[in-house]
Amino acid sequence: MSFAPATETFQLFLNKVQVRSPLSAEEQEAVLRLPARPRQIAAHGEIVRLGEQVSHSCLVASGLVSRFSQMEDGRRQHISFHIAGDMVDLYSLMLPAAPSALVALTATTIFEIPHTALSELAFRFPALAAAFWRECVIDGNIVAQWLVSAGRRDARGRLAHLLCEMAVRSAQIGKYVDGSFPFPITQEQISDALGLTSVHVNRSIKALREEGLIQTSRGMVTIIDWEALSFAGEFDPAYLHLPPLPRTAVRAVTV
Repeated sequence: MSFAPATETFQLFLNKVQVRSPLSAEEQEAVLRLPARPRQIAAHGEIVRLGEQVSHSCLVASGLVSRFSQMEDGRRQHISFHIAGDMVDLYSLMLPAAPSALVALTATTIFEIPHTALSELAFRFPALAAAFWRECVIDGNIVAQWLVSAGRRDARGRLAHLLCEMAVRSAQIGKYVDGSFPFPITQEQISDALGLTSVHVNRSIKALREEGLIQTSRGMVTIIDWEALSFAGEFDPAYLHLPPLPRTAVRAVTV
């Protein structure tokens, strides 16, 4: 399994952070110089176990990562997805006993960044401490929106909202091209994220396709009509604090 160099991955993280928290050249350089140990995880492999005491935070270099909780009977509830450039568990800097578990949904590479290095950086640069805090707040916003979906949106709306969110986040790292973005996930994993059965997920995907809102093929999603999809999911990107996608229909591509 190949993986992106640490500098490239840290730059993705910085690009996202700076949309929300402008940083000086010195602060940016300090982030790029953070020590990081690469770790490769096979699909479905554990990254952090529930309650595990960790001494590092995980920065995703490639792949798709889920934060989840699990019932005694093995049922899982995914509470957020993470893509390249996401510092998945930055909150562990203050709460090292993992309140939720992390799993690689696909073959994934992460960089483990020691808490000691992150703490030293935050102490030296108050603006970075504030930026890290802000990133944790955004992560909380995402979980809150997923809770709203599970509690109040219908199956079609839940799926539409999730796809809109992943499109906006993918665009931030340059992975939203001509209306398409990678989303290599199974219907079972989607059902564990949306609190639906696989049957309901299948029907919702079919409905969005038949309405001409999306197309899917081999781990890729193409948004054909952004306006209609965001309306279906009652999606407002403000909670992400990222640039929204253009409010225009996206021309379908052949798949």
